[in-house]
Parts: sequence; structure tokens; C-alpha cells
Amino acid sequence: MTVPEKNHAMDAAGRPPEAHPKEHAAPGSVPCDHELHLEPLELARIALVAAAIVLVWLRVWEPLEKISLIGLAAALIGGWPIFKEALSNLLARRMTMQLSMTIALAAALAIGQFLTALVILFFVLAAEMIEGLTVGRGRQAIGRLMELLPRRAEVRRQDAGREVAVDEIQIGDVVLVRPGGRIPIDGVVVAGGSAVDQSAITGESMPVEKVVGAAVYAGTVNQSGVLEVRVTGIGPDTAFGKIVHAVEEAEKYRAKIQKTADRLAGYLVYFAIGCALLTLLVTHNIVSTISVVIVAGACGVAAGTPLAILGAIGRAARQGAIIKGGIYLETLWRVNTVVLDKTGTLTLGQTRVMAVETVRGVSEQQLLEAAAIAEARSEHPLARAILEKARESGTPIRVPEQFHYTPGRGITCVHQSQSITVGNAQLMSEQGLDVSSLERDENTGTLTYVSQNGKLLGALLIEDVSRPEAAAAVAALHRQHIQTVLLTGDTQAVGRRIGRELGISSVYAQLLPDQKVQHVRRLRGMGSCVAMVGDGINDAPALMEADVGVAMGSGTDVARESADVVLLGNDLVKFTQTMRLARQCRRIIMFNFIGTLTVDSIGVALAAMGFLNPLLAALIHVGSETAFIFNSARLLPGGHFVGNGRPNGEGKP
Repeated sequence: MTVPEKNHAMDAAGRPPEAHPKEHAAPGSVPCDHELHLEPLELARIALVAAAIVLVWLRVWEPLEKISLIGLAAALIGGWPIFKEALSNLLARRMTMQLSMTIALAAALAIGQFLTALVILFFVLAAEMIEGLTVGRGRQAIGRLMELLPRRAEVRRQDAGREVAVDEIQIGDVVLVRPGGRIPIDGVVVAGGSAVDQSAITGESMPVEKVVGAAVYAGTVNQSGVLEVRVTGIGPDTAFGKIVHAVEEAEKYRAKIQKTADRLAGYLVYFAIGCALLTLLVTHNIVSTISVVIVAGACGVAAGTPLAILGAIGRAARQGAIIKGGIYLETLWRVNTVVLDKTGTLTLGQTRVMAVETVRGVSEQQLLEAAAIAEARSEHPLARAILEKARESGTPIRVPEQFHYTPGRGITCVHQSQSITVGNAQLMSEQGLDVSSLERDENTGTLTYVSQNGKLLGALLIEDVSRPEAAAAVAALHRQHIQTVLLTGDTQAVGRRIGRELGISSVYAQLLPDQKVQHVRRLRGMGSCVAMVGDGINDAPALMEADVGVAMGSGTDVARESADVVLLGNDLVKFTQTMRLARQCRRIIMFNFIGTLTVDSIGVALAAMGFLNPLLAALIHVGSETAFIFNSARLLPGGHFVGNGRPNGEGKP
């Protein structure tokens, strides 16, 4: 079957058209269109302007009557990066805040308002410093993830252990992790047992017991016993490394809303210049005109939008969901329908015996003992469920002398001259047994019948178990007014049972992969914004067709590569938290949009009427910009990592 083309058009580099890195800017760079690095030169420039303000205020050394040489020199030196960027944007025919600010500063200097020009410049430089520090905090929060990994590890080679650099570890090596140590690689436990705190990767609040055969992840903490772990993933190939890489890559891409912010910033500059020209024509007051240019600005929007998106992507990663780009974060906040796969997504993908039904005169123990003998040599998933049930009940498991498996029917075996049959209704019918007394009107699972020496003993009801958090996750989606739809290839009865248990809005069963795609396409055609959550190869086409595809972390590589969001730890509650986070990000961005428009409109009106001088206009401009930057900064992952691997101070979005 051909996988449908992703609904987002891709460029030659495989990126969505709305997700290109900003030209001439570092990944995730923030406005106003020039890079912000807190360097000694930046601090020196701010200090120079601050000192010049004091000297001009005190009228120190003014050899010329109408020109302050100190003020002029400080303005030119301090404002050089702004002037340079403004010229570059002008040549590129881009209307930016640097151009608007350059016009305002030049006008203030031209009319001899040297003190006002310096104060404006000081506030602008100080605001950019705060902006740079705030964005830097977001990037550092991501960068600090790598500090969780130890630099050295004890490796067991040729029955001897020695400490080596983590970079020297190879796939297949056995790493010894002692109590309290942080696991440096992904791997599988080959000896020992312990409880592992893996909250840094999966977000699980309780330590997880690890025994032989269990998977462990880099960045998690071994709490009690000694573990010997065979290496399956190193560095960037670990789950931990993929988190860091995915967040760093997502930082590079611009969401549509960021382009909207850029356009709004440009419109506001045109608006400011237009209002300034109108003010000059009507009032002939150059001071009011300059105040209009200064007060109107969109830096709060231009700075706050990428900062909010960076913060949301970083926080989502810390909470257990990797969003592969800002465009997908924007899509998430528009989602009103979530389509869910069943097996491996809503259920554990592990069968369990949910009920034991016996005929009159037969005990449950007798039925389980016969079934366990028949299944002792089988590798079928249903066999594992039956044997697990037998062990739980203390039933001894003995191996039969003769064993025969008929595909699609079941098992017949002989043990101590006793003939035992375990299989479906068709196999029982072939042996002349009537199972109608055990059949259910609505078979919600798989009924496996058991007979011994030609006598029916009873049946085992085997079902795929729902994930413990699935019902809570569905309820959380409904509280966000999101419709839920279950698409499954299982029977109608099983689909309806899962739907009832979890409270899912609509259920469609017995679907092939291409039929799932058709359902997703139909929902999108009806105007719904659809997120598809799945885990298997058969889910990949639907994940590609949806507006945003979400893959379970335990799913296949195909599903994870096809998806736009990957959940770590397979916890559906993480998905609902990501949905809330996306919507919170949208609310913050829209608040910044509306707030900027409101402040600019009021400020322009006051400045045009002569109520604001350039200094007050600068205070309003910088104050509003700083407020909107801090509003967006609320989404940044907070706190520092502490010894147990959990971020200190991390809260819900």
C-alpha cells in the first residue's frame, strides 16, 4: 500500500514551507530582527549610554551652543547596531522596528533633544538585554539536559570492569551501574535488579522496577540495586539524545504565527510612520511627531511570539512530548478532533484473561490446569495470557507429551493419557462439542474454549487491557471541548467495549489502514482540525493524512518518523498536557497581539495630541515590550536539575 503524501507541502530539505529557519539569524533568534548575545561589548555600550545621560544632564563639556558632542557621540556609538540593521532592512525593502527607531532617534538628535535620544536608546538597549537573557534562559534549559548524562562509565569487558569515557562505549558492551548512579546509555538489563527513577525521560513520578530483560534509558537514575546493562543506544541514538536533538531542531523552524507576528510588526511600523506624517501635517509639532514614531512599536509581538513557541516546545519536551516544529505546535492549538488507534495506543497491546467460565461440576482450578498444560509449549499471545493467569492462581504448569497446533483453530495435546483441547468454537464443533451455553450475546473479547477427554470444561475470556491512564486522558480531551474518535481494525464488539469503557465519542471498527485514512480525510473535509494518535506501521498512513500526527514512544519506527509529535513513556496524559500547553501558548501570543495593538493605539493618540513627550513615549514603548516578553517567558521550562533527575520547580503549564 502506498503511504499518502503528507498534507503539509515539503521543500527540498524535507521541511514544511512555513517552517524555514529565519534568514541571516541563528535558530530560534528573536527580534527585532537582529541577533541578541549578552557580550561584554553589549554591556559596555549600555554603560556608555548611561554615563552619557548623566553627563548631558549635568551639561558637562558643551563647547558648542546647540550641540552636545558627548550626547551625539554616545548616541552614534550606542545605537550603531540599530542603525546598521535599519540600513540593511531598508536596502532589503523590509519595514522593521529598527528603521522606525532610527528615524525617531535621528529626529530627536536633529531638534537638539540629545537627552531624550540617549534615554530612548538606553531603554531600547536595556530591553534587548533583558530579551536576550530571557531567550538565553530557554536555550540553557534545553542545553542543561545534556548535563544529566555522566561523562564516564564502568564497562565490563572480558570478565573485568574498568572505567572509560562514555564516548568509548560501544553497542553490545555491558555497563555496570551502581546505586545512585545515572545511566549513561540506552540498554537492556542482563543482570541484577533495581528501581530506576526515569522521570527525566518518561515523566513517571514513581521509580520503575527493572529486572533482567527490562529496558533502561540514558539520563535516568539507578536508585537501589546494581544493574548490568547491555548497550543498545549511545549518545544521540538514545531516547535522551533524541529529545535534545528534536527540541534543537524544532527551535530552528518558524511557525505561521511567527510570520504573522513579523507582518504585524511591519504593519505597525507603517501605521506609526503614517500617523507621524499626519501629526506633522496637522499640528506642525516636530516633538509630537517624534513621540508618535517612538511610542508605536511591535517589538513585544515580534519578541514574544518566538519566545512563547520556544518555551512551549521546550516545556513539552520536559513533560514527555517531542514537537518536531513550531508549525505543528500551531496546528495542535487548532485541533478540535482527536482520532485514536486502539491496540498499543488506548490499550497495552497485551492480552490478559479477564474471566473464567466453567460448566457445571468443573472448578476454575481444573479448567486452568488443563489450559496451562495445552499452552505450555505454545508461543501464541493468547497462550502467554493463559499461562500468566495460571501462575497468578498458583496452578502448576506441566508440559504435555504430545502437542499439535492447528493455525486458526487451536491446540490439541496429550498429557498422562489425558486428551486436552484448547481453541475456538470451530475447533470444538469439529470435536462434536456444543459451546452455545458459554457463548455471549456480545462477545467483547476472545473466548477460548477448553475440553478434556471429549468433555467441555469451560471458556476463558481474553481481552486486550486498556491503558490505566486512557480514560483520564479521554476525559481531559473532552474537558477541552475536543471530540474523540476511535478507529480500530478489531471487531465491532471490542471497539464498542473500549469506547464505552473510555467514554469515546465515536467508534469505527473493522477498518483496514486505507479505511482509517478515508475516515481521517472525511473528518478534515468536514472542517475538523484532526490529530491522529497511533503506534503501528498500519497507523502511518493515517498519521500522515491528519493535520498533526502523534506517535506513541513505544510504537514502530515508521509511526514515529511519520508523526509530527512523539510521546515518550507512552502516557496518553502527556498528550492531553501537550494540547493544554499548545492552547496556553496561543492565548499568550494572542494576548501579546491585542495588547500591543491597544497600547500602540492609545499611545499614538496621546502623542499626537501632545500629551506625550519623546521620553514618556519611550517609557511606554519599552515598558509594554518588556511586559509582553515576560508574559511569553512564563512558558519557558523553569528550575534547575537536582540530584534525583527531576527538574526543580517544574510546574504545569
